[in-house]
Amino acid sequence: MTAHFDPPTVAADQLDAALARQGYAVLGAAAVRTWLGLDAAALAALQPAWDDLPPDRYLKDGGRYRRRRHGCFVVEGDVVRPMPERPHYQPVEYNALHGGMRRWFAPLTDTLLAQPAWTRLLQRTGAVVSALKGAQPWYVEAHPFRIDTTGGIGRPTPEGAHRDGVDLVAVFLVCRHAIKGGESRVFEADGPNGQRFTLTEPWSVLLLDDARVIHETTPIQPRTEGVLGWRDTLVLTYRAGGFLGD
Repeated sequence: MTAHFDPPTVAADQLDAALARQGYAVLGAAAVRTWLGLDAAALAALQPAWDDLPPDRYLKDGGRYRRRRHGCFVVEGDVVRPMPERPHYQPVEYNALHGGMRRWFAPLTDTLLAQPAWTRLLQRTGAVVSALKGAQPWYVEAHPFRIDTTGGIGRPTPEGAHRDGVDLVAVFLVCRHAIKGGESRVFEADGPNGQRFTLTEPWSVLLLDDARVIHETTPIQPRTEGVLGWRDTLVLTYRAGGFLGD
């Protein structure tokens, strides 16, 4: 039986310091609400979007366990500008499995974009990376994911432990349903130290300084045989200077 480790959460007012000190920070759900200035109902209003994610047709392992959409923005201070649809691109050096491809995913829905909490998420995460790296325009890619147990197993990071080639990665846990596994692992990019823990609270978040750490999430399996389970996340990446692949 795999041991379960609780996330090393910090208070909302300690987020910037923790991220600067160790290259990652974790906020529990209550701290996320404080950080965003939102109540639970505003965040819950985002969740139906995860029931409307098309399948990922690019999985090289032949799996059918991942569904997703994709959207791009430029965030500068409190100004959030949606950008035209574009493919998601990662160099092979950052994604050995799916790198080098220009992958076109279905766009984010108008219903999701119209939620006030959506804009707030982008603004506040932008403030975190500006505190870490200096205020500037941030090129943001947003990825709502559903990883399910179709075929008996789902792989949140089929590419393994990796960096994303950006300045900041934010992984919000939206929902866990009828699964086991899905442990988050964070390692120093240039050292031996690491952390392992499992996000379980809806709308808790792991924030990563992508230059300093690598990360992965272990596979998920159904908690009860024959019952489909899934893990929903929102991954936001922030990069200075332009989108990867420009």
